Amino acid sequence: MTQPDKHRWQDKQSAGGGEAAGAGDVFALAGDLARRLIARDGQAVPLPEPAKVEAELDLSPPREGVSIEVVAERLWLLLECTPNTSGKRYFNQLFAGRDDAAMLGEMLAAVANNSMYTFKAAGAQVLAERALLAHMGRKVGWASCDGAFTPGGSMSNFAAMLVARNVSLDGVREQGLDGRSVAIYTSAESHYSIRKNAGMLGLGRECVRAIAADGEGRMQVRVLQETIERDLAEGVRPVAIVATAGTTVQGAFDPIREIAGVAREHGVWLHVDGAFGGSLLLSERRRPLLDGCELADSFTWDAHKMMGVPLTCSVVLFRDSGLLQQSLDESASYLFQRDEDAHNPGVRSLQCGRRNDALKLWAAWQHHGDAGYERRVERQFALTAHAVGVIERDPGLSLAHQPQSINVCFEISGVDAREVCDLLDREGRLKVSHGSVDGRPTVRLVCANPDLTEADLDGFFEEIRRAAAIIGNR
Repeated sequence: MTQPDKHRWQDKQSAGGGEAAGAGDVFALAGDLARRLIARDGQAVPLPEPAKVEAELDLSPPREGVSIEVVAERLWLLLECTPNTSGKRYFNQLFAGRDDAAMLGEMLAAVANNSMYTFKAAGAQVLAERALLAHMGRKVGWASCDGAFTPGGSMSNFAAMLVARNVSLDGVREQGLDGRSVAIYTSAESHYSIRKNAGMLGLGRECVRAIAADGEGRMQVRVLQETIERDLAEGVRPVAIVATAGTTVQGAFDPIREIAGVAREHGVWLHVDGAFGGSLLLSERRRPLLDGCELADSFTWDAHKMMGVPLTCSVVLFRDSGLLQQSLDESASYLFQRDEDAHNPGVRSLQCGRRNDALKLWAAWQHHGDAGYERRVERQFALTAHAVGVIERDPGLSLAHQPQSINVCFEISGVDAREVCDLLDREGRLKVSHGSVDGRPTVRLVCANPDLTEADLDGFFEEIRRAAAIIGNR
C-alpha cells in the first residue's frame, strides 16, 4: 500500500483556489475515485495506525480552499487509509458488498438533497418512502402499519422503546418520569442498544433485565415469564419485551410466538429487533425463523445489512398507526404548512432535517424485486452452508454451534481466535471479527456478501489456517 505523503499533500495546497467545478467535472472525479476504490477489492491492504495517519496527513480544515481536483486527490489519500468493506477480504460486520441500483439511488439523493420532513420539501420522495414502509409492514404480516426511517438500527430500537414507554406509563411524555420502578426484558444476547437506549430514555440502564439464553443463543421463555412475575409481585411496571431476530454474534432468533404469548398475558409491549434478521422475511424458506413476528407491536429492520443497501438504511415499523406521531409530533407552523399529516413524515420522525435514506432502497427494490431479494438471501445461506462444510471437514476447526442464519462461529484448535483475527487485521489480510460463544472466543464469519464465490471462502479459510500456524509456532 502506498502510504500517505504529507509533503505531497502540502505541495498541492497552492494548486487553485476553492472555485466550483462544473457538475460534469465532479461526476468524472467521483467516478474515477470509485473505480480506483473498486480496483482494490481483492487486495490485502494493511491499515496504518491512527498516529501514523495523523502524522502523515494534515487533516485540519485549511484557511484557504483548494481546487476540486486537489480535494479529490486528498479524498483518495483518505480512502487509501480506509478499510474496504465491499471487497473479498471483508467479513467483519453484518454488512458487505455493493449494490449498483442502491448506489445509484444514494448518489442521486445527495444531488437532489431533499429533506424528508414534508411533501412540500421532498415531493414524490415522500410517497416512495411511504410505499416502502407499507411493503415492509406487509412482509412482517400487517395489512397496514405506521413507520419511519431512522439513522440506524439503534435509533429504530430507540423509537420503538420510546413509544413503548409512552404507552406503558401514562403522562410520561408531558410530565416526565415519576419515580415508578420499571423494567424492560431482553435476551442476554441482544444488541447493546437496548441497554443504552434505556439510559437515554430516562428509564435507567439497570431496568433492563437480561434474560438468559439457551444453548443456541435464544431467549428462554420460561425465565422471561418468571422474571416478569417476580417484578409484578414487587411492584415493578413492565414497559417492554424486546425479542431479537438475528443476534449479533451467533445470528440466533428468539422464539417470537412464545414470547408474544407472554407479552399478551401481561399486557406488555413487544418489540422485535430484526435489524439483522428481518431480511429473512424476504425468503419463504427462511421466514419461519421469525414465526410470530406479526404479533409484535413494533419491528426494526435494517436494509443496510443483508439487503446490501449502503449505510444507513433502517426502518422502525408499528402495527398500530398513530402511536408514533403521538410520541413525536410537535407544532411547527414554519415547517408543516400544507398537506395532510400522512404526507408529512416529519410528524413521525426522531429528526427534523432528515436525509433521504429511502431512495437507495426504493431503487434497489425496483431493480431486484421481491424475487431477486429472495434469491439474494438464499445465496447468502448457500455460502454459509459451504463455510460450515469446510469447518466440518477440517479437524483443526470446530463449529461453536450449527448456525441458524448466516453467522458462522468457529474455534481453532490450540489457538485463541482473538489472536488470529488481530493478526489478520494488522497484516491487512482479512477483516473478520471474533465473538464469545458460551464464554469461549470464536471467529465470527458473516456470509453477508452474495457476490463472493465458494473459492473466495476457501481463500478465507486458508488465511485463517496460515495465521493460526504463525501464532502456534511463536
